[in-house]
Amino acid sequence: MKLEYQVAIAFGLDLLLGDPRWLPHPVKLIGRLAAWLEAPLRRLVPVARAAGILLIVAVLGTTGAATWLLTQAAGRLHPVAGDLVAVLLLYTCLAARDLTRHSGRVARALAGGDVVEARRRVALIVGRDTERLEEAQVVRAAVESVAENLVDGVTAPIFYALLGGPVGAMVYKAVNTLDSTFGYKNERWLEFGWASARLDDAVNWLPARLTAPLVPAAAALLGLRPLNALRIVLRDRRKHPSPNAGFPEAAVAGALGVQLGGLNYYFGRASERPRIGDPLQPLTRRHIGQANRLMLVTSGLALVLFALLRSAILGGLR
Repeated sequence: MKLEYQVAIAFGLDLLLGDPRWLPHPVKLIGRLAAWLEAPLRRLVPVARAAGILLIVAVLGTTGAATWLLTQAAGRLHPVAGDLVAVLLLYTCLAARDLTRHSGRVARALAGGDVVEARRRVALIVGRDTERLEEAQVVRAAVESVAENLVDGVTAPIFYALLGGPVGAMVYKAVNTLDSTFGYKNERWLEFGWASARLDDAVNWLPARLTAPLVPAAAALLGLRPLNALRIVLRDRRKHPSPNAGFPEAAVAGALGVQLGGLNYYFGRASERPRIGDPLQPLTRRHIGQANRLMLVTSGLALVLFALLRSAILGGLR
């Protein structure tokens, strides 16, 4: 089966099933491997940055090799088995359904007037303190989560899946996992996780920039604000602390006609984020649904665009 078909089927499975909690997830295994390796590598290599780089080599090498061996072994048993394993591995790398599921629960809690439950739900998808958030702040947190995860949860895995098959997608998710585990600017991981954070920025650089112009296209299909989305991307894309997250967040803010960013609290400490977008209208719970629909349509457009780019590049090489 062609790789493009494998990725498309995996995307469809993700939209249909999401991430069943009973299914053993490869990303969890990657996270456990990384956590297990931290202490012995720190003992082996006294320089924290060097130990962190060695961790990356070990985790990415193990992930890539295990994925390749598994797909090759299944393919040797039968071509259909090889396709099935490839599709299942690709499916585990995508998170579109989970994004809509978790943020949708926030919206439903708000629709029922239960702000306390909405705070609890949004705390599952953001890192900020949520105990005292007002309704509009809960909505902002949910919309920002959907916007930021559009790239690393959906379009970037699609990009690397079409670039390198299941191995490419799984190695990309391993990079994400290392960043989410060690990429914090605190005393413990500032040096050890330095390379993990920089690598995550590097692998998301191109997917973020390819995704941003697709959001206005999706906004046009959904009857939102495509021209405003494009304007806000051009103006505000570099305001985010992340070199990549500002691209999809600015595009989503412009498409919805809302303003994101502002004051957040992390472990009780205030953090003022630059404002992204213009407050053409106040944030309400309906914007969570709009953000989810925008994310899904943008993801579908990315699948088509990246598949066409792959075909064009391969055709040019022949």
